Amino acid sequence: MAFVVAGGHRLEYAWHGDARASAHPIVMLHEGLGSVALWKDFPERLAAATGRRVLAYSRYGYGRSDPLTEPRDVDYLHVEARTLPELLEALSIEEPVLFGHSDGASVALIHASVNPSISSLVTLAPHVFVEAHALASIAEARRAYLEGDLRERLAKRHADVESAFWGWNDIWLDDRFRAWNIESVLPGIACRVLAIQGLDDEYGTVAQLDRIARGVRDFHRVELADCRHSPHRDQPEAVLAATADFLS
Repeated sequence: MAFVVAGGHRLEYAWHGDARASAHPIVMLHEGLGSVALWKDFPERLAAATGRRVLAYSRYGYGRSDPLTEPRDVDYLHVEARTLPELLEALSIEEPVLFGHSDGASVALIHASVNPSISSLVTLAPHVFVEAHALASIAEARRAYLEGDLRERLAKRHADVESAFWGWNDIWLDDRFRAWNIESVLPGIACRVLAIQGLDDEYGTVAQLDRIARGVRDFHRVELADCRHSPHRDQPEAVLAATADFLS
């Protein structure tokens, strides 16, 4: 594991795949409770399937990156999108493919809307507006953290599990966040976009993809049956095949 400073914070990262690969590298943006470790072996499999170098990193407050020192605000995903150029520059990454899951997919969409150098986007279970469906599941996650074994399981993936969990859960359940919506940025995205959505997703519905389709010029979608919020875990072969085909 290595570390880089971006946005004033120390962030962990790891490269996968052949460093000699000439195609645009893939930069992975994890979910709201994710980290480098939570991707498990998927970055390696993604590198093998696409023939590209793959970077995974933990955003501020996650994994072994610096823990949060302040509460998140409603615009925290925009803040992460604004931090991304500094990370890319520090690691000498140009014209990447952004591969985002959940919160990470939202960060990817926001960033691509103002950065025409992004090669393409692959988004898994993206959020562009807040659904009641998602808030109910996030409230259930809070109960599982306080009363179940969720804290113990997450502690294996985050150096400061309290920072990681409450930094995500508190802001999503804040009444101010109900109005969060990034549909207005979508027309600014110039690159191709692939969105993959599980039909059994407990945090979102295909309405998210419908909204993206209305705002993005070059949009491709894949809907997966028997798949919840993490398509790369529930249907990894389908995600790898769809991504490799899209990027080819």
